Amino acid sequence: MDYDFEEHKAEIENRIRNLMWTVSGDYSLDVKPDVASFEKSKYISLYDAIKQGAFARYFDADLLAMYVVKKLYYGAEEAPLMSLAQLCVDAAAYPKIVKERPGVEQVRRKAFDAMLDHDYHRMTQSYTGRVKIAVLRDFLYQNGGGEKNITFTTERLQELAKSTDTMEIIRTIDEIYNTKLDATFEQKHGDLEHVLAVELEELAEANWQDLFKEEMYESMLEEYMEDISRKMTSLEEHGTEEKEKKKNSSKKSILVLDQEAIDKMQSYIELNFGRSYLNEIESKRLNHRLCQGAHADCSLYYTEGILENPVLSNAQYVNAKRQAEFNRKLCRTSKNMVKRNVDILTANLRRSLVIRMEKDEIPSEFGTIVPFRLWKVGRTDPGKMFTRVIRQNNSEFVVDILMDASGSQRDRQSQVALQAFIISEALSNVGIPHRVMSFCSFWDYTVMQRFREYDAPKSENRRILNYTTSSNNRDGLAIRAAGDSLLQREEENRILIVLSDGRPNDVIVNRPGSRNPRSYCGDYAVMDTALEVRKLRNDGVFVLGVFAGLEEDLEAEKKIFGKDFAYIHDIRNFSNVVGQYLQRLLDW
Repeated sequence: MDYDFEEHKAEIENRIRNLMWTVSGDYSLDVKPDVASFEKSKYISLYDAIKQGAFARYFDADLLAMYVVKKLYYGAEEAPLMSLAQLCVDAAAYPKIVKERPGVEQVRRKAFDAMLDHDYHRMTQSYTGRVKIAVLRDFLYQNGGGEKNITFTTERLQELAKSTDTMEIIRTIDEIYNTKLDATFEQKHGDLEHVLAVELEELAEANWQDLFKEEMYESMLEEYMEDISRKMTSLEEHGTEEKEKKKNSSKKSILVLDQEAIDKMQSYIELNFGRSYLNEIESKRLNHRLCQGAHADCSLYYTEGILENPVLSNAQYVNAKRQAEFNRKLCRTSKNMVKRNVDILTANLRRSLVIRMEKDEIPSEFGTIVPFRLWKVGRTDPGKMFTRVIRQNNSEFVVDILMDASGSQRDRQSQVALQAFIISEALSNVGIPHRVMSFCSFWDYTVMQRFREYDAPKSENRRILNYTTSSNNRDGLAIRAAGDSLLQREEENRILIVLSDGRPNDVIVNRPGSRNPRSYCGDYAVMDTALEVRKLRNDGVFVLGVFAGLEEDLEAEKKIFGKDFAYIHDIRNFSNVVGQYLQRLLDW
């Protein structure tokens, strides 16, 4: 069987390609047949070819593929979104092609029958799979059956039979996804209009084009769009395979660059993260001292951000400005909530500081003389004629807040900015020096963005609302760099608060002539980050990890921060958790 399949593979490809061309009527259509499904069932493969040709004929496949790419850009889950798109494509295309080619009905019947035989168990494992079962059964046996929960979706699919507008298909996909698959999507990312407004430059990382070959990134997006288009017109179950591919691809985090690209790296970092506030000598000194061990092939880049010190107004600048404006808008619309939280946190911290600084007067043999005891001199044992003032605890505090600004935080960047702003306002109100920074990594640069310095005036706090996210995260190096600054402070009590998702992950760049570095992800990255935390604690720094990631990464967070970590399901609890931790240290 395998031998025959391989022997006739080219013939099968030609057959499928010709079928798509015939159905679509467009012989210029770039077709890359999926022959793998042919080995399972030739009818599944042939029906997918018919459907792909039909959809290209009656609808705008590129428009639908672009919508899917933009939805994925905002964090939609690919497997369920793709399954939903497949169902909608089939529901819209089949009624039209079967009118012209009645024989398609028999091919579809045999394909659906084969799908129930081969994929029934897998389809029962997901909502879209169960919808698919209902669709298959309804066509084969005129009895969809199934659970009541899927009726909403099957009815929407049936409405597409009369559709002639690609946007109607897109609206249906979006409505079902936001209603049945992720009810929080629209609240977190915006409605369909907002999703469709994503610029192509953002999708294709067009800000790279200032330095690198434009066609390379256009090609990458084009290939991805083609892949999406192929998946949309298939009814195959891809969920398990896609998860496995994703899992395996996460291990491939070493990027090999030529010398030309490496020579432009510094310029790229300046263009897209803003100029550094360190001069070249200071930067080299810091990198020589801190970028060692697991981070020997890396560099630290200190900046106040592209909005504070831009090189030019490129796409990255525009995107950062747009996000900052969105953060400020959220701050304005949440003005009462922000003020209430700042007031509560300020009052709690001030109360703890007052208690900490309370004075006790005790009798003593030295200190300030007590006049009313002078009569005892020469008449009786004078005892302790003096009083001495003792403060409960007059040690000082300094705080560093370090926020993960990698792409994994994209969904909640406005809330992260707002919560960090609340904390900073309260610390300023009670006079505790503090610094707020974020970190992300691109290639071998870990970018440390400073929003306010330790002794900066309160007015600087609003710069925290410039917080944006991108790229990867090398937590170990970022924590090492933040801790290095803390250890140079004179205050007795040094506190580092780290907001992260418990998943250190960074792409390593292989420079020509350098050793092959180890990929910074998985257990290796977790253990390295945990080592940096332990080193700081051994040096007397209090380190709190605030975890805002997925529950599956909780164990990694525990390994990194030990018992001093807080798991928050909602980022809006960030300031409350940090406030409680600071209070506990102040009361200690």
